[in-house]
Amino acid sequence: MSSASLPRSPGIDTLRGASILLVVIHHLGLRLPLHKTDAADWLPAPFLKGLIQNGYEAVFIFFVISGFLITRHALERDGPLREIDWRAFYVRRIARIVPCLLGIVLILLACHALRLPNYTIDRAGQSPWAATLSALTFTLNLYEGRTGWLPGGWDVLWSLSIEEVFYLGFPLVCLSLGRTRWLVPSLLLLVLSVPFARAAIVDNEIWQEKAYLPGMGAIAAGVLAALAVGAGPARSFAGRGRRALLAVVGLVSLSLVMFSGGWLWRAIHEGYMLVLIGASVCLVLASPEGGRAWPGFGWLRAMGRASYEIYLTHMFIVFSLVGCARATGTDTVDGWIWYVPAVLGSWALGWLVARFFSEPANRWLRSRFHAGEAREPVVEAA
Repeated sequence: MSSASLPRSPGIDTLRGASILLVVIHHLGLRLPLHKTDAADWLPAPFLKGLIQNGYEAVFIFFVISGFLITRHALERDGPLREIDWRAFYVRRIARIVPCLLGIVLILLACHALRLPNYTIDRAGQSPWAATLSALTFTLNLYEGRTGWLPGGWDVLWSLSIEEVFYLGFPLVCLSLGRTRWLVPSLLLLVLSVPFARAAIVDNEIWQEKAYLPGMGAIAAGVLAALAVGAGPARSFAGRGRRALLAVVGLVSLSLVMFSGGWLWRAIHEGYMLVLIGASVCLVLASPEGGRAWPGFGWLRAMGRASYEIYLTHMFIVFSLVGCARATGTDTVDGWIWYVPAVLGSWALGWLVARFFSEPANRWLRSRFHAGEAREPVVEAA
């Protein structure tokens, strides 16, 4: 069965849009702290800090969404996961990921060759060729853990390393554990390992953030959510009332993670990641396919539909605007004025890349290798 039978979920597109919005705001906020601008005269500083400090958490929301969507579409295409068509699965992953990945790496290499600020790899022990190799072999997170932070344009590729390594093994797990009773317990164990995996890494801040196991645990939570829903566009995890309850629980839990001011961390330490993952699962399950769109959030849904392209390219907009802010002396109390242009610019650039490059390349590769409907919706998250 073609996954084209599954309508898009406006709720999930909105959640993806909110996540990429937080990522863009985070990367701008690291350089133009919102709570240190005049915006603090209008809004509480804890709220502003929460907005700019949760880019990492937003990536984990992407992980949950991606695990859910890819599993839902695998169930629709192939039936039970133990019968997954692994060849077509890998072709679809390549068609979706590789064109944009190759394009962004080539652009980053050109920026390095031109010695552009914020794109030049000049840290001792690092080289552009080693960074390229790690990006193309989905080990950039490991490379940064060994050698230190890369420039921002390169650094965003760390999440692809986690996601794609998970999906390299996904069909193998489905074809083996999927034939036994151990698939769900194994995925659940992976989810529950997240806080312990992070807590076990105490001497490397970069690797603690970007290790494979925690990110894979979030993706596994999305897989479990999809298995709970099952196959078929008409099937729903819960009725309207229960979905509303899931949405409330998800929003409250996510707000606690973002705006608790640190007391949630002090109370449960790394366990806050399970709160984040649980909140993401609740919000995903509260958004059935073909559900009614929330009025006034069309722009956020549009961002969600281009979230992968925005994620890969938004640092070009961020660095450009930060340079303008510093050149014009508006990088301190007036720094808030750059947030709307950053969001709009990132959205526009991501849309252009999606419309004229990644989507055509995705369709061409899928049709060339007969890996599913050439015009089926793109579902993967960053």
